[in-house]
Amino acid sequence: MDCEKVADTLVGWLREQVSAARCRGMVFGLSGGLDSAVVAGLGMRAIPDECLGVIMPCHSDPGDVQDAQLVASAFGLPVITYELGPAYDLHFANLSKLLSGYAHEEGKPVDVASKDTSAVPLGPTFDPSRARMAKANLKPRLRMTALYYFANMLNYLVVGTSNKSELTVGYFTKHGDGGSDLLPIGGMVKMHVRELAAYLGVPQPIIDKPPTAGLWSGQTDEGEMGMTYAELDRYILTGIAPDSVRDRVSCLNRAAQHKLSRPPIPNLTLD
Repeated sequence: MDCEKVADTLVGWLREQVSAARCRGMVFGLSGGLDSAVVAGLGMRAIPDECLGVIMPCHSDPGDVQDAQLVASAFGLPVITYELGPAYDLHFANLSKLLSGYAHEEGKPVDVASKDTSAVPLGPTFDPSRARMAKANLKPRLRMTALYYFANMLNYLVVGTSNKSELTVGYFTKHGDGGSDLLPIGGMVKMHVRELAAYLGVPQPIIDKPPTAGLWSGQTDEGEMGMTYAELDRYILTGIAPDSVRDRVSCLNRAAQHKLSRPPIPNLTLD
């Protein structure tokens, strides 16, 4: 890959997109990971005076915050740090309390004879096995609301950090890290993002660290996807992969179609 040519193309594209939207600059989350570091490097080349990174720890690994600060220092990127933990805790507590008073867990009987009607579940059952992901997805969705607040206040565009590998299998949170105005590396698989990172001057520890969305302790991208990025990238680029990878990609892609397209609208004929 000709990294210089790719970088110049993406930098020019970012400038054009910001100008076409009649905005002043761009804002993005800075996670301490590879993809956001590459976006930071591109952003600072494109509009260095109107570029803002936002570090948003939420019960995160302290090392991720340090890595985000390392990236900001490497590129001279202005950053704001917003500690999301307290807001997340309160939001989750309120939501879970409301649900516990409305629905009941699958497999548990409903005490309809209870004299305290407020304690009787009023709604449908929910599967407690879904609780972990539902709780984890609150983090990127809260982060996106923060980014759009800054974008609205500063007349910036929100720049997403998803790459082609993640988009292919739907590895992002709908209306969370999947919500943005621009996706400059959305056409690049992970291996190409890594090559571009080296060219841009992303610190080596960031390039070498295992990719993770930071949803919970020990969580990794590859563990969640059920394949390595090398396997996924090779399949995307060449169509060559073991049947297990083909089947996994096909399954994930089908399940993610609701993330990859606009909400369906019924075709009505109205008099």
